[in-house]
Amino acid sequence: MQESRAIVAMAAVGAAVLLLAVTPLSAEYTIDQLVDDAGLREGSIAMRNASSWDPSRVVLVRDIGFELPDFDGFNVVVVSSLEEALTQAGSAGAIVGFCNDELLEAAPHASWVQIYSAGADRCVTSPKFVGGEVALTNMQKMSAPVIAEHAIAMTLALLRKLPAFMEDRKSGEWNRSEPYTRGMTTAHGKTMLVLGLGGIGTEIARRGSALGMRVIATRNSSREGPDFVDYVGLSDEILTLAQEADVIVNALPLTDKTRGLLGEEFFAAVAQARAPYFINVGRGATVDTDALLAALQDGRLAGAGLDVTDPEPLPKEHGLWQADNVIITPHVSGRGSDLNRRRLLVIENIRRYLAGDALLNVVDAGRGY
Repeated sequence: MQESRAIVAMAAVGAAVLLLAVTPLSAEYTIDQLVDDAGLREGSIAMRNASSWDPSRVVLVRDIGFELPDFDGFNVVVVSSLEEALTQAGSAGAIVGFCNDELLEAAPHASWVQIYSAGADRCVTSPKFVGGEVALTNMQKMSAPVIAEHAIAMTLALLRKLPAFMEDRKSGEWNRSEPYTRGMTTAHGKTMLVLGLGGIGTEIARRGSALGMRVIATRNSSREGPDFVDYVGLSDEILTLAQEADVIVNALPLTDKTRGLLGEEFFAAVAQARAPYFINVGRGATVDTDALLAALQDGRLAGAGLDVTDPEPLPKEHGLWQADNVIITPHVSGRGSDLNRRRLLVIENIRRYLAGDALLNVVDAGRGY
């Protein structure tokens, strides 16, 4: 069995090399550039060493609008729905684009699942991922640039009081004196705190620094960070660093440790600072929504830009909708991202899977990301 797998693996490598030689992934942007730009890392285990790996089985790929090359000699099948995927699950060795318990149960031979989102919190609870039976990879860092732009757009809109001026459009009023312009300020010289210096957080920090902001950040793993971040603290320094911030951007993943982390104690800490703005492009459930609303209402926060909330969707009658100093977008910060980046990663991981190599963007089910 191992010998036959080895032969298949060598064939896969040959086919993949030929494929890349005759069909460039992108004339403008290559997978090598993406790996370097995004700092992608491969997992520690080669797929050929997984007991259930069998590249002769079907690779099911959910169609999201990008073309895949012809993986010559291998059974890569594009499906348009979960229902269609379920009909072929029994013969699947890999699943791309779905994270569904029913599908996993119907695919006993699957050794790899690739999801189309960066957040893996809805997937990692599956016993197959927790036990290492199935490898899980995600889209971490693929939408980081556009999500970072969304966070910066919200920041600038609040600093320049754009929501108030948008309201004036309805009445046609030309209001440019006090009190309409009171509170307008600049990003330059302000301190931005980025919570979660991962792929998204790093891109937010990069853009904040480019605006002339002093950027500080936290991360769970180490104090290491890029040159444009002035200080990187560990997660237990959140309360201290919050007191220095004019803008706080939450880019934390949702894990058991981060669920509800930003609550009454956190917003009490920012009250000692200077009424910062709070931006959330991470996960809604990392924030205690009642504590956030209270901080906005009593002036501990100057305003908020929320792309994610808890719950989602936010009920129509919720107080956050009525707050004049809050911008809400319905979890769309990742929309409009470069589809080619996602396509390149999917193609590369399929190539690696078929060749039996280690995959990119492997999720640690124990950590949740």
